[in-house]
Amino acid sequence: MTAAWLVVGLGNPGPAYAGNRHNVGQMVVAELAKRGSATFTSHRARARVADVRLGVLPGGAPGPQVLLAAPLTYMNVSGQPVAGLARYLDVPAERIIVVHDELDLPFASLRLKSGGGEGGHNGLRSISSAIGSKEYLRVRVGVGRPPGRMDAADYVLKDFSAAEKKELPWLVDAAADAVEMIVLQGLGAAQLRFHTSG
Repeated sequence: MTAAWLVVGLGNPGPAYAGNRHNVGQMVVAELAKRGSATFTSHRARARVADVRLGVLPGGAPGPQVLLAAPLTYMNVSGQPVAGLARYLDVPAERIIVVHDELDLPFASLRLKSGGGEGGHNGLRSISSAIGSKEYLRVRVGVGRPPGRMDAADYVLKDFSAAEKKELPWLVDAAADAVEMIVLQGLGAAQLRFHTSG
């Protein structure tokens, strides 16, 4: 099996964490699987995976093959499943897209980038270490800063607020669109469209 792209949605496993801010990346890959009418299956790399074609190429042909992945490990050891899948598929870092929550962005904003630091995000730090590169692509989904003196670790492990939940479907949809556009048109074109103010 070969795949042109590996798209990883970060989060923690199990229903107790499913609605957490930390799991917004997994919400995005679930949306992409739904668009491709694909179901997730377990992979020996300790991840749930779904094989899809994303988007439509000019002329109507199906878009590139993409393996969607949601690690079954906790966030801070996400790198092990990602490295295993990258080896299995022979996918270079430049064709890995990681979708993750971002405290340093206002809620409902998106930023896309290639490479760079991890900004204190333990999931990204684990991936960089495991694959031996920081040159993978990131779709950073803004969840905002914690209110008052709340600890950031506690904040990301809480569900979105009632007000945020009203906007969450739009945010997940936009992040899924951003992944599709990176795959189909490249990072630069996607940045021009999806970088929002704030």
